[in-house]
Amino acid sequence: MPTTIVLVRHGETDWNRERRFQGHADTPLNGAGRGQARELADVLRGEELAAVYTSPLRRASETAEIVAAHLGLEARLLEGLREIDVGDWQGLTVDEVKERYPEGADVRWRSGWPNGETHEDLSTRVLPALLGLERQHPGGRVLGVTHAGPIRVALAASAGLSHEQSRSEIGPLENCALFRFAIRNGGLERLESS
Repeated sequence: MPTTIVLVRHGETDWNRERRFQGHADTPLNGAGRGQARELADVLRGEELAAVYTSPLRRASETAEIVAAHLGLEARLLEGLREIDVGDWQGLTVDEVKERYPEGADVRWRSGWPNGETHEDLSTRVLPALLGLERQHPGGRVLGVTHAGPIRVALAASAGLSHEQSRSEIGPLENCALFRFAIRNGGLERLESS
């Protein structure tokens, strides 16, 4: 049996609601986000998870801790699950970005951020971290609580899409959205959600 990874985006924060770029900002969950995490724990109750891994950023680690506590597991930090660094855009709303960077906003959105990371940087960090879980949990099922950026990397890799293609084909990812992947032949294969 292949190792299975259940990737989940963290619960809602006030910055999500305000449509602010979070990146490496350590924003906490809001009340709705904590409620989403509890609902997620109920959904995952029958999954027989071997472990719970989380991005070290607070919004993800809070989500993971709520879920892990409900499942009798401990949330472990995994640096590779950290969100992309949006550099100078951190804390700005979508409208503020369009105002401050009228010429380059669309280009940066596709390529990477001033004083932040590129999408290639993110992929180089995320994919080895996910694939490395196979060595630690051969044939097991693990949960990874992370962010939209790392989930997009996994979805794009499993579909053979470039980042550019994934932006238009994957669409927005909701808070606490859940995606399942199997590790096969050294790569990610997306599984249908049950």
